[in-house]
Amino acid sequence: MTTAKTLAATTALSMLAMAASADAKTLRLNHNNPKDHPVHISMQKMADEVEAATDGALKIRIYPNGQLGSQRESTEQVQNCSLDMAKSNTSELEAFAPVYAAFNLPYMFQSEKHFNKIITGEIGQSILDKAAESGIRGLAYYTEGARSFYTNKPILSPADLQGMKIRVQPSPSAVRMVELLGANPTPIGWGELYSALQQGVVDGAENNPTALTTARHGEVSKHFSLDEHTMIPSVVFISNCAWDGLTEEEKTALSTAARNSMTFHSAEWKKASDAAIAEAQSEMGVEIHQVDKTPFIEAVQPMYDEATEGNPELAELIDQIRAAAQ
Repeated sequence: MTTAKTLAATTALSMLAMAASADAKTLRLNHNNPKDHPVHISMQKMADEVEAATDGALKIRIYPNGQLGSQRESTEQVQNCSLDMAKSNTSELEAFAPVYAAFNLPYMFQSEKHFNKIITGEIGQSILDKAAESGIRGLAYYTEGARSFYTNKPILSPADLQGMKIRVQPSPSAVRMVELLGANPTPIGWGELYSALQQGVVDGAENNPTALTTARHGEVSKHFSLDEHTMIPSVVFISNCAWDGLTEEEKTALSTAARNSMTFHSAEWKKASDAAIAEAQSEMGVEIHQVDKTPFIEAVQPMYDEATEGNPELAELIDQIRAAAQ
């Protein structure tokens, strides 16, 4: 009798667990980094916290390495509600939500402290809120450090870039910046960049230091020049359809977990960036070059006039970001 009761209880618990599992919501999140990248690790922290906070009612399944499409493709899918969540950087998001252009102007931020003040404060939140009108509801910024040029020769001034084919993201700001610096901007997908560098399809690229190691670009580009032209964050975002399908408690849990993962990510990023530079130097033979930024800053100044002409909203945003540096 006891055995029968135990069996019945076990069966009932199993049925309840199955029912709870069936009721659980699972959000699919696509990104283009490998599993050992800080972005993926931070996303997993977010997913774990969401599941714990909702007692398993809300889960996030993460697809690394662009399994569900490129950054542009997954952004389009989120926008049309065929994908729940994705990660892209503000350089590519500018084409979907123009308000992100403020992040993409070169030398916008005076320091890492200035940058962090913006993404964690009211200005950063106002940009996420504005972008939600375009179907891309931002939850958190993930810093990806300052972007610099890497090629097979030192880039110490804009003159060194003259005539070079430099891979850029499909972003109007990135294209214009490289043009003003005298190079030929060449949009190429991230997954194709290693072979493009190896085969000479492009002469170089621009990114943060982890590109040298996690993407192995340091194997085919031996000079990393720290001009640090932009600090472009990535954004973790959700479709309006998926967001509207959540309960208020689930929205709170997701928003809180996303913000917590952003704080975690910022702390971990510097460690990863410093480690990437050390590894690139010691194991790949990459030379790191300090750069006088003044001629680069002067060369890209026309971008500010071009970006704000006829766009008072962006002009005001730029003024707010600059004022926050004080």
